[in-house]
Amino acid sequence: MVGSTEDIEKKGIVAVRTILQLGDPGLREVASRVADPAAREIRLLVADLADTLAHWRASTGYGRGIAAPQIGVARRVIFLQLPEAEPWPLVNPEITWRSAEKIVVWDACLSFLSIFMQVERHREIVVRYQDLQGEWKEVRAGEERDLSELLQHEIDHLDGILAIDRITDMRTMCTREEFEKTYRAGSPYAVAATKG
Repeated sequence: MVGSTEDIEKKGIVAVRTILQLGDPGLREVASRVADPAAREIRLLVADLADTLAHWRASTGYGRGIAAPQIGVARRVIFLQLPEAEPWPLVNPEITWRSAEKIVVWDACLSFLSIFMQVERHREIVVRYQDLQGEWKEVRAGEERDLSELLQHEIDHLDGILAIDRITDMRTMCTREEFEKTYRAGSPYAVAATKG
């Protein structure tokens, strides 16, 4: 048994959670709002998301973000870990503005990492969210660091929407092996796996 919440916080115990896979009904649930972003349970949830994402990134080379529903928690929380950036938890994120201009990008998901596809996303968005102290913040996201498409992907998870629902053309769907061989170098996933 791991112990109490206080023990977990004091010992820094990591929790790599199982990621729900395509077909699990939990991925289609609409997540509920978080009443208190500063609550201990939300800090622990963010820690679990961070540990799970780090594990997947280290073992597969994929994973820049994760949403709470992917680990079976239907709460409106996402966690991003962009290369060379601080960990970034977003609570109750919502898109408040979308550009009319759209882009087509390669997308994949930790919930079905064997499948890649092209999806359509808005080129720019504005996202309003709360931090872990409950303060409201706003970010304008564009193509820099592929932030716009990443935020749209993760926020979709909170509404039970998956990347496969946004596919532009079924003919773009391919296996992970084919994606790595043909398309990875020109994608946001160009960083190789850091196994170890």
